Amino acid sequence: MAVEQDMFDTVVMADERFHGEGYQEGYEEGSNLGIVEGRRYGTLHGAKIGSEIGCYRGFALAWKCLLHSSAVEKDRKMKVVEALIALLQHFPYDDPTYERLHEDLDRIRGKFRQLCSLLNVQPDFKVTAGDSGLAF
Repeated sequence: MAVEQDMFDTVVMADERFHGEGYQEGYEEGSNLGIVEGRRYGTLHGAKIGSEIGCYRGFALAWKCLLHSSAVEKDRKMKVVEALIALLQHFPYDDPTYERLHEDLDRIRGKFRQLCSLLNVQPDFKVTAGDSGLAF
């Protein structure tokens, strides 16, 4: 009787055992896929932010040189250019866990828009999959 009971327990408990094993395998596979997908997304998103920051930096440095060579009405414009460059220099390029990353990025974008307004320049950067331009 004890042997028959053990056989039935094995059959009845097989469903529970297989369910647990399947859950564990699925959880491990999902975790691995999640890490890969997260890394891919982070790399793509980080590259976009890096391109945007690099564009702002190049824009600011070019205008700093242009404003430095001309003497007309440059005080306010130069202050905004230097403020933008200072924000860019203090941006945490190598710390993806920085808590205020998006706040600082928004501050940089605002300063960039302010500079474009002062300079009467229309930014038309485009970043798309098919194009080679930049868009932010």
